[in-house]
Amino acid sequence: MDLSDCRIIDLPKISDPRGNLTFIEGERHVPFQVKRVFYLYDVPGGAERAGHALKKCEQFLIAMSGSFDVLAYNGKEKQRIHLNRSYNGLYLPPMVWREMDNFSSGSVCLVLASEPYSEGDYYRDYKDYLKAMGGATP
Repeated sequence: MDLSDCRIIDLPKISDPRGNLTFIEGERHVPFQVKRVFYLYDVPGGAERAGHALKKCEQFLIAMSGSFDVLAYNGKEKQRIHLNRSYNGLYLPPMVWREMDNFSSGSVCLVLASEPYSEGDYYRDYKDYLKAMGGATP
């Protein structure tokens, strides 16, 4: 899996002096059918989130408010992506280890997922993930 698969996708932005509007359509703006939506908020300063990889689930992350960083890792290379615009989203394919940090005060991260929640879909142990990726070293 190449990290270039992790990419920022621009979402439609309809500008209006009364306030802007952005919309998302599954399988059009995100490359999968959306089956679950959740969001992270009230993340304390200095806290980290995620720290896992998903075996099957694709995700699309949006900074609805504020900003945060996503560290994506494929077992060989790492990429840090800064999200701070509500009209951009980060597509994360399956089998990408992700960590989130550097949350600004009041930030909200919206996540669109291709699968319902299943604990069995998670690699939560980094060493297990590396083994599944063919024995890559950190």
